Amino acid sequence: MALNDRLGLSTDSEGLLARVRERFLRSGDFNGLHFQGTDVEPLRAAAIELLQAGLIEITTGEDYPNIHIRPWPSRRPMEDQKEDLLSLGPDDYGVCLYPTPAGMRGVRLPRRLDGRPFARAMARGKGTLELAYFEFDVLEQYRNDSRFMFGFGEFGASMSLSDEASLDPSAPERDHVFLNHIGFAYDLSRYDPEKPDSPILRRVAVFYSDLKTLTPEHQRRWETYQVPDTDLEPHPLWWNGQMGTWPDGVGPFTRIFMELENLNELADLAFDRPLFRSTERPADLGWILRPSQREWDDFVREMDKVLSENLISKFFDAAFVLKTDESGQHLGTLTRLELFMEMHGVDADRAKHAVSPLKEVRAERQAPSHRLRTNITDQTFIHRQIQLVERVYSALGAIRQWLATHPRCSEWREKYPDLKTYML
Repeated sequence: MALNDRLGLSTDSEGLLARVRERFLRSGDFNGLHFQGTDVEPLRAAAIELLQAGLIEITTGEDYPNIHIRPWPSRRPMEDQKEDLLSLGPDDYGVCLYPTPAGMRGVRLPRRLDGRPFARAMARGKGTLELAYFEFDVLEQYRNDSRFMFGFGEFGASMSLSDEASLDPSAPERDHVFLNHIGFAYDLSRYDPEKPDSPILRRVAVFYSDLKTLTPEHQRRWETYQVPDTDLEPHPLWWNGQMGTWPDGVGPFTRIFMELENLNELADLAFDRPLFRSTERPADLGWILRPSQREWDDFVREMDKVLSENLISKFFDAAFVLKTDESGQHLGTLTRLELFMEMHGVDADRAKHAVSPLKEVRAERQAPSHRLRTNITDQTFIHRQIQLVERVYSALGAIRQWLATHPRCSEWREKYPDLKTYML
């Protein structure tokens, strides 16, 4: 039975639908058929017929600046799309026609898409900027494999095979992959900050157009981690950045290192030397990829490195802070920081309170050093990390506010006082 018999289409509509499908599948990037010029008048009615049958949709500049990319299924009513076709003149730039999932039903896909589930999903109608969601530990392979360069932020990540590995002839072709626009997403529908066992579901979000570039082996691997999109939303800062919007805030890890920079500037002004050795964030410091004891221990070790281990002992020497206690025991840098604050007028209880989150990190780091640990899985690790990171950056901010009152810091101003801090 002919297509027009099955769908009740006119001959012109059947021919136009075939052209739309051919352009869509052969373009490589699932582009639409540019409908313009001499096509408009003889095929206007055919395009409207396909639109009303739900077999195509129309993309114009109202949908996306580049009409040759369909970011997502059209969000405009069919009547608006019909008006686009009715008002289209032969001298206009034109519109693009894309097949809908219904318009691709029953179409045999090219063999080149075999074993590529995300490319096949786009061929069946997924938009370029539609998101697929995955369990967070899908990233572990790339973080733990030394052949990959892995970037880790508060709201997203990136991975790619390193240049050295790419040039290695023994590197399997399947591993020549990269993803530069990995985002994080959250399901907070059952989260209660007062209940440490309430679930915070952190997921990975990736555009279908990026996933389709992966090799078949990696596409199939990612597919095994895919989760439904129910109740999931990409982090607003990541999403806005992908859409070209300037951010209005930063994440908690970025805030920590901004505070370290602030404290170094203030220490230089007040005492002619910095307080911390480095204000650069280690590549491995970020959210835990799974709620396990090993992930938690690795996290507190990295956090302690940028806090207690990062403090410069010579700063305290120059400020005449004691090195030992009354019994001759060596004082750690955090204790010396607390004494330093007390020496300069801070009440002992307030100084202790300000430094306590940093000491908490130190204590958590020392725990795995002194006893055997079982690599348990515990969802509360996610809550504990969020709460600890928040206490740390708040503590550094409090110390910064105090140090800024030093007479030699009277002209100092915080660079970005209005930036929000997004915890989730």
